[in-house]
Amino acid sequence: MIVLIVHFKVKAGEEAKTRELIRIMQEHTRKEAGCRLYIGHQSTEDPRSFCFYEQYDDQAALDAHRSAPYFARYVVNGLAPLMESRTQELFVPVD
Repeated sequence: MIVLIVHFKVKAGEEAKTRELIRIMQEHTRKEAGCRLYIGHQSTEDPRSFCFYEQYDDQAALDAHRSAPYFARYVVNGLAPLMESRTQELFVPVD
């Protein structure tokens, strides 16, 4: 299993659009064969700060997710233009 955590801050006024795009991505991504968990979050301290917590079976499942047509539509062309900053980290479980 691998875990991807993506933190991002959106431009002022883009919070509602961001929440809607996250809902759409959750709906699509949770149906992917290799997706174990996919949750978007909004900060309680800064409403412009969001994150995705994602679990996949393996790197191939994450790659398939990133290759999906809805990823291009709702992340690359939807969320990315709304972002002011973004960081991501990939994790594996500690055995």
